[in-house]
Amino acid sequence: MPKVSVYNVQGKVAGDMELNAAHFGVAVKPSLIHEAVIAQEANARHPIAHTKTRGEVRGGGKKPWKQKGTGRARHGSIRSPIWVGGGITFGPRNVRNFGVKINRKAKKKALFMALSDKLAHSKLFVTESFSNNPMKTKAFASFIASLPEKRTTLYVIPSSRPELVRAARNLDQVFVVTANSLNVVDVIRYDAIVFEKDAIGAFETLHAA
Repeated sequence: MPKVSVYNVQGKVAGDMELNAAHFGVAVKPSLIHEAVIAQEANARHPIAHTKTRGEVRGGGKKPWKQKGTGRARHGSIRSPIWVGGGITFGPRNVRNFGVKINRKAKKKALFMALSDKLAHSKLFVTESFSNNPMKTKAFASFIASLPEKRTTLYVIPSSRPELVRAARNLDQVFVVTANSLNVVDVIRYDAIVFEKDAIGAFETLHAA
């Protein structure tokens, strides 16, 4: 069973905690993590660019001139794609689907691999619950600074806590998520992952076999 040190609110080691090997002791396969990241980012993508075809552009209902006798090329509409102001041929449309399918078990496995990699490189920490009423940004920033990892931090809590989210909102290097919304993209995006002790239990219960 993998072990991790538990830090108190002063940033001092207060003990050890055993983690579930099925979640935090998984052999890392970079190709699977890459597949999960690509799928998550693709599925979050919403097409914005949208061009109009000749049938959607305003105007052009009348034939610009008669078919024969003018000496000019024949045209049926001034909104033809070859006219300035006409429709667009093969332009981007907002109905495009960028979705990428990935097996649900593979997606979960990739998350466990990413967390296992953080633990193996001493970038995963567990802390006692940080409770300060009322919650202040300065106090939370001081608490994060007391931990060994001083770079970007993903702070995981067991359940929604709006006051803590507000306290962390002005900290550029810290992002707070609940255990049930933890995902592989966030795990690899931040340098360190900090779990509250109760969040470990919530995460392991959520992903129990």
